[in-house]
Amino acid sequence: MLRGISPLLSPDLLAGLCRMGHGDEIVLADAHFPAETVNRRVIRADGLGVADLIGAILPLFVLDSYVPDPIVMMAAAEGDTLDPAVLNRFRRAIEAHAPDAPETSFIDRFAFYDRARSAWAVVQTGETAKYGNIILKKGVTPAE
Repeated sequence: MLRGISPLLSPDLLAGLCRMGHGDEIVLADAHFPAETVNRRVIRADGLGVADLIGAILPLFVLDSYVPDPIVMMAAAEGDTLDPAVLNRFRRAIEAHAPDAPETSFIDRFAFYDRARSAWAVVQTGETAKYGNIILKKGVTPAE
């Protein structure tokens, strides 16, 4: 255990966040996401919800301020709908640590899979909410 670091962050996830550079992306994926199919670097976070992981990551992780979309979610497929409670949970977790974060962007499922292929890693969570996937782009960590 480390002081000041959430116990939700496994050693693998913590090391991954440290290894990421600015502009790298990490996918926090729901339990149904085809993580192993789309990315060779998968970090397991079974039993954890995406909003809880956002809350554990963002105290350590600066969102990229040089792009218009450092926060991206999967849009609902045609004829389907997103549960607004999912976005609300994710946004509350984001805004608790990044109150000036831009709005969440939405891209279709296949564009999301393409982004996940080029992401630094996919974190496979225990999130069961439909469309409970989000991409966070790491920014430049400011000098303290």
